[in-house]
Amino acid sequence: MATPIETAGITRANEGLQGISWSILGQTYVPKTRTEHSFSWHATFPPGTFVPPHIHPDQDEYLYILEGRLDFMLDGADEFATPGDLVRLPMGKPHGIFNKSQQLAKVLFWVSPTRRLYDLFWGIHNMREQKPEDVVALAAEYNIHFLPPPPGA
Repeated sequence: MATPIETAGITRANEGLQGISWSILGQTYVPKTRTEHSFSWHATFPPGTFVPPHIHPDQDEYLYILEGRLDFMLDGADEFATPGDLVRLPMGKPHGIFNKSQQLAKVLFWVSPTRRLYDLFWGIHNMREQKPEDVVALAAEYNIHFLPPPPGA
């Protein structure tokens, strides 16, 4: 499927493109924009949810924190971000995203270029059961590579 050309307009709060909403690893992702060059989505992270450490070899990823707090593993260092912070995740650098708080976290994500991430989210959303090993295997097919868990995890 061809990636759409950007059109002028407004994607309203709490709405996704074409009414799309995905359930990904216990989080809710709502796509906001999608072109060949950039893909953005709003994500809601309930307490205790996370995206395990992984690498995008050919995409830069950004997060703008809207509500709550998220903890990060960024290229081996532990960091955190709160509302108004912008998190930069350069291509090829390992990163993990964790809501260790007792509050919802809401974030605007975007990647550049889009590559196949939009299609990967559909694939994960459509899994009958999102078993970690199956998500990891599927992600690898879309050139997103999860890291092995640390020893003792």
